[in-house]
Amino acid sequence: MSTSSQERLRAWIAAPAYPWITGGAVTAGAVAELVLFPGGVTTTVGVLVSAASLMWRRSFPPVAVLTVAAGLIGFAGDVNLYVSIMVSGLTGCYALGRNRVVHPALAVAGGALGALCVNLVHINTWSRMDLPVPALWEKGSLSLFAESFLLTVVVFGAVMMGDAVRSREETRNERNLAQAQLIAMERQQAAEAERAAIARELHDIVSHSVSMIAVQAESATYTTPGLTPEARDGFQQIAGTARSSMAELRRLLGVLRTPQGDTALTAPQPTLDHLAELVDQHRAVGGTAELRITGERVALPAAWELSAYRIAQEALTNARKHAPGARTVVEVDYGADRLLTLRVRDDGPGPGSGPASASGPGTGHGLTGMRERAALVGGRLTAGASPGGGFLVEAELPWGSE
Repeated sequence: MSTSSQERLRAWIAAPAYPWITGGAVTAGAVAELVLFPGGVTTTVGVLVSAASLMWRRSFPPVAVLTVAAGLIGFAGDVNLYVSIMVSGLTGCYALGRNRVVHPALAVAGGALGALCVNLVHINTWSRMDLPVPALWEKGSLSLFAESFLLTVVVFGAVMMGDAVRSREETRNERNLAQAQLIAMERQQAAEAERAAIARELHDIVSHSVSMIAVQAESATYTTPGLTPEARDGFQQIAGTARSSMAELRRLLGVLRTPQGDTALTAPQPTLDHLAELVDQHRAVGGTAELRITGERVALPAAWELSAYRIAQEALTNARKHAPGARTVVEVDYGADRLLTLRVRDDGPGPGSGPASASGPGTGHGLTGMRERAALVGGRLTAGASPGGGFLVEAELPWGSE
């Protein structure tokens, strides 16, 4: 049976109407069987009660005890075994184990005792029918109890099957709960790592600039000749304000760091000089990539360098995820008009096909993050179908007005 068929079967069994439909069907079969093969009052009542009680086996699981008991009474009232009694009795035993109405060992023991009682009633009936029934302890007398043995085996099998299904479902629920807890833990760790990364990036970008302001303002009071006292005090105030801003910045960034501190990740933030290593990493995991650089390399501000690197990194990640095996080209153009242009193009299926089509082009979290990084430095980012086929991410980051 395929996975989809199993899921549909589980969904149908779990439906509220399932016990009513199956119980009603067994009851209808029991009525038809009694019409064709009428029995005594005890047999008729036992058959009907055993079948009809199945409709409440889920809403009130203890009713399964009545189902099995009524079935045994109905069988004891007649030497013939009705099919409806077999179905309802087996279902009742299964429900006892499935819902753990009582401990499985107690359910089996009760079923065995009931089977023995039914067997003794039948032995008494056979003796009144002038059938050759050997006396107890005589040769062949043990064969009289074969009926109770068979009934006990059937009860044991049905109860154990129900208990096994219950145990398997509990195991599946525990596994799903453990997976959900693991996913939640991983998300929490990822959020903590992202907060630490944000703290490092802000510290590296902002602290350098603010500290330079403090140093230059401080030194200007000694290196600039002819300063008035007012100007000297102004430079000192600038330096003091910068130092206060640095202290406040460190205090705020401490909130973003992980509870264990941020001592493990101390590598400097990547720049555009690290693009070659990024492309090599893409090739190392099976991708095909090429780096093209045009224009003269310009040392950009730290925020621009980091944003461009992260955009290229995310674009290559998306290419591996949504266009595996596609050829990817990373282009960096240091424009003469103080505009950095970054393009990442692949020759994959493009938007509208493959895994990326589930949410449509340009709607993923990765693209949103790239647009936010571009906007952070006053640039813009576009993503969509490439004119020559495939997918294109293009970022324009002006840096002249920094």
